Order: sequence, then structure tokens, then C-alpha cells
Amino acid sequence: MPKSVNSVAAKARRKKILKAAKGYFGRRKNVHTVAKNAVEKAMQYAYRDRKNKKRTFRALWIQRINAGTRQYGMSYSQFMGKIHANKIELNRKVLADLAMNNPQAFKAIVDKVK
Repeated sequence: MPKSVNSVAAKARRKKILKAAKGYFGRRKNVHTVAKNAVEKAMQYAYRDRKNKKRTFRALWIQRINAGTRQYGMSYSQFMGKIHANKIELNRKVLADLAMNNPQAFKAIVDKVK
């Protein structure tokens, strides 16, 4: 009995890996076994960094809010404590955007919580 091979699926699988490795340097872009390792590693980095991106942006928002509140003689932690005490439902993303792009509105919020 002849050996059955599904070369159509195998070729498609290899083609998919090489397409994902497009733009890589050296043999990483055109040798399947090397490209497979490079693409797998890239996928791990992508998965990890989708999580890290959320951390990084939260840290950036906190820095921006802190810079905005320091102008009015208040620290970030005092400001956030008073925001929650006054039941103001604005998240850090919105507060950071106001501090950067709309200082008058941010000042009104700071004055309200003082």
C-alpha cells in the first residue's frame, strides 16, 4: 500500500510560516525550520507585550495626572483619594487626557475635589 501524504496541507502550513516571517533577516525569512523558530518566538513576544502595553499605558497616565496635579499643589495619591471620596467616576485614561489636552477642565476637577 502506498504511503499517504497530504502535501497540499503541508505546503500551506510552511507557506503560512514563511509569510509570517516576511521581512526577517537572513535565513529566518526563507528557511522553514529557522523561520518557524523565529515566528514562534515573535508570537511569544507579541502575546507578552499585549499584556505589558496595558501596564505601560497605566503608568504613563499616572505620570501625566501627577504632573497635572502638582501644578495645583497636590500629589497624585491625594488627588486620587479625593476623587474616589467625592464619587467622581473618571478613570485614569480620561483624567490624563484632560490634564494634557484640556487644562481648564482638569483645573475645575482639582478645584472641585480640594
